[in-house]
Amino acid sequence: MTQKDITFVADFLTEHFNEAPELYNRKGKYFNVERVGQYLKDEDDDLVSPPNTEGNQWFNFLKNSTHLKESPLLFPYYPEKSLHFVKRQMEGVIDQCLQKPADVIGKSVHEAVCMSLYKTSQSEDSTPQLSKLPFLWNDKTSNIHYVLFTILENSVSRIYILRRHTDTSRSVSNGILAVEFGNFLNNSLNESSGSRCYSCLDAHFYDDETVTVVLKESVEQEGKERVLAQLPLS
Repeated sequence: MTQKDITFVADFLTEHFNEAPELYNRKGKYFNVERVGQYLKDEDDDLVSPPNTEGNQWFNFLKNSTHLKESPLLFPYYPEKSLHFVKRQMEGVIDQCLQKPADVIGKSVHEAVCMSLYKTSQSEDSTPQLSKLPFLWNDKTSNIHYVLFTILENSVSRIYILRRHTDTSRSVSNGILAVEFGNFLNNSLNESSGSRCYSCLDAHFYDDETVTVVLKESVEQEGKERVLAQLPLS
């Protein structure tokens, strides 16, 4: 350690661990704890060194506001408590707010269609992630809902597009299809089919009629390993 490091530690100890007789009766805490650490303790005890809110513009504003002082829209402030205590209080309020919508929405959701996309082994091993992206798009003009996704096992060169009518009583043709990229960007028929194969890194709808994809060339070459393509949905 350098002399500067030792001086820094010494100054820290001097500032935060001076004897504090006024704390002698508080559960054996005879020193001023580090002021940041006390906020992070997961306990309900009051802070040893609560903050000084005197002169705080926000508290003065609330104190002088007749309408906001008792407003139920403002989360109560606990100057004597740690952040863990406040976090638990806030989580309780949020859970209470979300419970009713969750019950209502949950009862209104039902299965419209079921499609088998792939099968996994029945071993006890944890099943690996086999699908990624899914990106959702709602075409309000045609009232059609799209889902873009890829299946990682044995089909990295294709993306799947699932579409359903937002009115579950109606159906649309080609409910699900796959778009194979493979070697479609080959410049000529002379290139071998496996020379330039592409896999999909990401895919999003650009608008109601266009899909944007990021492709990766399987055999990476400088300047050729990524391709950004926009494909017409038709």
